[in-house]
Amino acid sequence: MADAIADTRRLYTKPQNLNDAYGPPSNFLEIDVSNPETVGVGRTRYTTYEVRLKTNLPIFKLKESCVRRRYSDFEWLRAELERESKVVVPPLPGKALFRQLPFRGDDGIFDDSFIEERRQGLEQFLNKVAGHPLAQNERCLHMFLQDEIVDKNYTPSKVRQA
Repeated sequence: MADAIADTRRLYTKPQNLNDAYGPPSNFLEIDVSNPETVGVGRTRYTTYEVRLKTNLPIFKLKESCVRRRYSDFEWLRAELERESKVVVPPLPGKALFRQLPFRGDDGIFDDSFIEERRQGLEQFLNKVAGHPLAQNERCLHMFLQDEIVDKNYTPSKVRQA
């Protein structure tokens, strides 16, 4: 019986203080991919997505940022992370080659349902990648998430804590 009492004592936790309950959340990183916009005409037509970041992680220089990116930018980021980091990089949503064939009954890669599906896939991809502690040290990820223009001629390096 003494053992049973000792076991239940471990369940008591210290009461949460007001700071814990109402203070800022410990660490958070939220990335939304939204507001797809298709620009251009004919062969120069492409879709961009708004990438919005909110975080309190000290490694990011901006606590909130918003940039526009196209699918090829996501491909660049994935290739850079595969080359530069030790992270197993998740796949991007597919290239949709069949959607680019002529004589389809819909808008192909510019069809609303396809754009929405791709948007969700890109958002999942970014949240997985950016949530990885090793990926967070890569300059390419910071540039992708926070710089207005992705400098694809950048010098790969590690980001240090601010």
